[in-house]
Amino acid sequence: MCEPLGPGRAALSLALCGALTAFVPPRPRAQTAVAAKPAAYSETIPGTKVLFDMAGIPGGRFTMGSPASENGRSPDEGPQHEVEIGPFWIETTEVTWDEYDLFAFGLDIEAPSTTQPKPPAPSGADAITRPTPPYADESFGYGKGRQPAIDMTWHAAMEYCRWLSAKTGKLYRLATEAEWEYAARAGTTTAYSFGDDPRALGEYAWTVANAKEQPHPVASRKPNPWGLFDMHGNVAEWCLDRYDAEFYRTVKPGAIGPVLLPGSARYPHVARGGSWDDDAARARSAARRGSTPEWSRRDPQSPQSIWWHTDAIFAGFRVVRAVDEQENLKGVHSTITRESPDR
Repeated sequence: MCEPLGPGRAALSLALCGALTAFVPPRPRAQTAVAAKPAAYSETIPGTKVLFDMAGIPGGRFTMGSPASENGRSPDEGPQHEVEIGPFWIETTEVTWDEYDLFAFGLDIEAPSTTQPKPPAPSGADAITRPTPPYADESFGYGKGRQPAIDMTWHAAMEYCRWLSAKTGKLYRLATEAEWEYAARAGTTTAYSFGDDPRALGEYAWTVANAKEQPHPVASRKPNPWGLFDMHGNVAEWCLDRYDAEFYRTVKPGAIGPVLLPGSARYPHVARGGSWDDDAARARSAARRGSTPEWSRRDPQSPQSIWWHTDAIFAGFRVVRAVDEQENLKGVHSTITRESPDR
């Protein structure tokens, strides 16, 4: 795993970004859509005025991973392999503090309307739990509101999805790693959704080159071709999958909806997209990252909190909803407890 850049490298990256803003990227190459695009919609969290937008993503086939020639590539991004993704919806932005605080600190779960399907209860679970009160400002002074929610663990993001499903009567979850990359690419095969050259990245993303050492309100940079904001940069986004550097070697060509299902260990889980604390290479569509215990190395709780990552103030997430859920993802939930092993 790459370490965050120091101030010196950050300043150099910022200078380079500012000097090259006139760059015009080449037109990305298209990929193949094979299923209808579901209609976009907005969801208001029941009992509140907080709403979020969901973009419809058509099902299709795409080449996952990066070619050996791609600048900034890591070995875990190969071999490239074609996969097929079913249609789904994805939140147009990262989950904000306006949304997350309802789960973490305020809103009790209410039964969904009788006209809405009730999400199936996960096996062995009779309640949806809520984060323990934080022992510090969980926003780290960056502000709340439309800022992306940060520093929650993968377990906390999974529990948020269960809570949101119970509130709305719709099955929300984290994106699989394949769904996430498919949505990030938005029909392109280039390193970024706008082309191959990182000199245009500042128009679409907050990274170490322009973020001034902090995250920024969601949707304050240009979206990708499918209308999704901050798929490059701002905060790295949790995915459903357990991280394995060799996973791509096990995926058969043409696989439908590949996913590496999580277990009960706390680490590693996949986070995608790079963040305000990362360089351009980490923000590429194919870039992968696995969480580690170091993300909570300064956690005063023993064992470390299953809810908060004190050293992952670059991590957040967004939610997805499948049109037709895969059988192996129905009822998927976190089985992490305070007794869970690190790996």
